[in-house]
Amino acid sequence: MSSAEQNNGSSNSNDNNGITMAGTVAPGKTACKIESYFNAMTKLDASDLHLKAGSSPHFRLNAVLRPTKAPPVTSQEIEAMALEIITPAMRKQFQDNGSVDLAYQVPGGDRYRINVFRQRNEVSLAARRVKRKIPNFTELHLPEIVQKVANEHQGLVLLSGPTGAGKSTTIAAMLEFINQTRACHVVTMEDPIEYLYDDKKCIINQREIGIDVPDFASALKFVLREDPDIILVGEMRDHETFRTALQAAETGHLVFGTVHASTAPQTLGRILDLFPAETRDLIRQGLAFNLRAIICQKLLPSIRKDIGRVPSVEILLTNPMVRTLVHEGRDTELTDLIKAHEREGMMSFTSSLLDLIDRELIDPHVAYEVAPNVDELKMRMKGINIGASGGLIGRSS
Repeated sequence: MSSAEQNNGSSNSNDNNGITMAGTVAPGKTACKIESYFNAMTKLDASDLHLKAGSSPHFRLNAVLRPTKAPPVTSQEIEAMALEIITPAMRKQFQDNGSVDLAYQVPGGDRYRINVFRQRNEVSLAARRVKRKIPNFTELHLPEIVQKVANEHQGLVLLSGPTGAGKSTTIAAMLEFINQTRACHVVTMEDPIEYLYDDKKCIINQREIGIDVPDFASALKFVLREDPDIILVGEMRDHETFRTALQAAETGHLVFGTVHASTAPQTLGRILDLFPAETRDLIRQGLAFNLRAIICQKLLPSIRKDIGRVPSVEILLTNPMVRTLVHEGRDTELTDLIKAHEREGMMSFTSSLLDLIDRELIDPHVAYEVAPNVDELKMRMKGINIGASGGLIGRSS
C-alpha cells in the first residue's frame, strides 16, 4: 500500500465500502471534468481509472481494482468528459471504430494514457496514469544487464509482454539513460506519447500517431531523412512497420520496438506471423544479423508496502548460437539457450522470479502462479539448479 493510501485511513480499506473521493464527485452532482478524477488518482497514487455507465468510478491501487463511494456515472457523462479532451479527428475515429486512444497531460501534473470505447452501445473510459518523472533501472527493479542493452549503438531491441506489463516504462528508462550519457538524436513514434523527455545530452523528437503523423508506416517512411541515431517504434503492428524498422537497424541505427508476446520464442513467432510464408526466411536472416536483445516482462504485485509492482523478466542477448537458432528456425531451443548462458547476462523467467524472492520483493506463492515450471523454481529455491544440459549446478550465492 502506498503512503497516499495509508494517509486516507479506513476509507481506503479493501472492503465493499469503496474509496472516498473527497472534493471530486459530490453526491447528487453531475460528474466533474476528467481532471478531477485524475487529481484524485494522484492523491491516492492510483495507477488506473475505469469509468463505466451505471457503475461507480473504480481506481486500481497496487494492482487491485477498487470501487469508489461516488455515485454511478452515465454514458452521457462519460462521453461529455471525453469530448472535452479529444480532437475532432479522434471523435470521428471513435464514431467510426467504437474506440480511440489518446494521451492527456494535466497542467502541472501527471500524464495519462486513455482509451474511450463503446460497450453495449454505451461509452466507457479507461485511463492509465504515467508519472512525469521517468524512473531509472534501480527504481524499476530491473537487472543490471538492461543498462548494457541500452548501451548498444546499432541493431534491434525488442520489448515484449502483455498490455500493462511495463514495456513502455522500461523503454523510457533506457532512453532516459541514453539521454543522460551520450549525445545523439532520438526520434520516437508513439501511439500515444506517454513519457515526455527533456533534452539533456540528446535531442529527442517525439511524434504522436494521429496528431503529428497519420500512422507508423508514414512516420517510418520519413524517419531516416531526419538523421536519427536511435528510433523508437511504439508498437510493431504490421509487416510494413516491422520491415522498415528492420531496414533501419540494418543501416546502422539502434531501433527499439514493442511486441505483444510472452516469451522470446513467442516474440519471434509473432513477428514472423506478420509476413507471408514465402518471405519469412528473408526476415529470419535479417533478425539473425540485427537482433540485439529481447526483453520479455510480466508485472507482479510486491509484498513491500512502498512498492506496487515489480517486473519479472526474460532476457535474450544475441550471440553466435542465438543467430544460428534464429536463422535455422529453431526458436523453441532459445529457452534452454537462455538458461545455459545466464552467466553471460541472459536471464530466464525462473531466475528472475528467484531473484525477486531472494530480494523479498514478491511472495513465493505469487512466483509459483506465474512460473514456467513450478518444480524447477522450487528446486532452485532449495539450491538445486538443473542446467540446460540436464546436469546439476550449485546455486550461486
